[in-house]
Amino acid sequence: MISRLSAVIAAFAFAATLAVSPVQAQDQKPADAASAVVADAAPATAAAPAAPAAAVENPYGLQAMLKHGDMVSKGVLALLALMSMGSWYIMITKLWDTQKMGNEAKEVRATFFKKASLAEGVKGLKEGSAFRFIAESGIEASEHHEGALTENIDHNSWVTMSVDRSVGEVGTRLQGGLGFLATVGSTSPFIGLFGTVWGILQALTAIGVAGQASIDKVAGPVGEALIMTALGLAVAVPAVLGYNWLVNRNKAVMSNVRAFGADLHGVLMGNRSVSKR
Repeated sequence: MISRLSAVIAAFAFAATLAVSPVQAQDQKPADAASAVVADAAPATAAAPAAPAAAVENPYGLQAMLKHGDMVSKGVLALLALMSMGSWYIMITKLWDTQKMGNEAKEVRATFFKKASLAEGVKGLKEGSAFRFIAESGIEASEHHEGALTENIDHNSWVTMSVDRSVGEVGTRLQGGLGFLATVGSTSPFIGLFGTVWGILQALTAIGVAGQASIDKVAGPVGEALIMTALGLAVAVPAVLGYNWLVNRNKAVMSNVRAFGADLHGVLMGNRSVSKR
């Protein structure tokens, strides 16, 4: 009896084992197949190179304006460019002139009036310098005070007028170009504003013709037009700063020139005749 019961239990166990084993095998095969697919896809994904980021060109920048702008926009840009180049040229050249005259003023103060005669002092000055021009003019007026037209003018007044006239000519030459800087500083913002107004007008006209008023259709052209105002300010600010700076430098230099003219006038009044050159 016991042996029969054991045999029945063993038979049920063997049948259960056979029933479960195929199910586990079927479950394992799909899992293994999925793992194989993932394993095969992983190297392919790792091997694929990353796509480079495409460079986005700004369709509303200065470069686009130069390519697609009309004659009015390009004319405004060309005018602002010429004004900017002229301003920088004047500022650099006038800075060089004032620096050179400042150095000459120091040299004249140290050596000119220590010479044995005015003729030797003039020879020691550089050719074409403002101080030599004033000295030669004063000496010429002092030595040639004759004629029916000048006989009613005393020697002192004649020499004074000659020296003052020479100092005024030096000041006029030194002030040359500052008017251009003042003009650029006062007009370039309005020229840029004109370019902006013209650009906005063209943009609104194009939007009206297209019949679309989306943000990209409005913001882009308007932002492109505002570049003109920015360029106008970029031209005006250096011109105004350079003008004010050069005016102050010219005042300092001209004070030295006037002092030299006054000293020269005193020497000429003390020496009615100048030694021969």
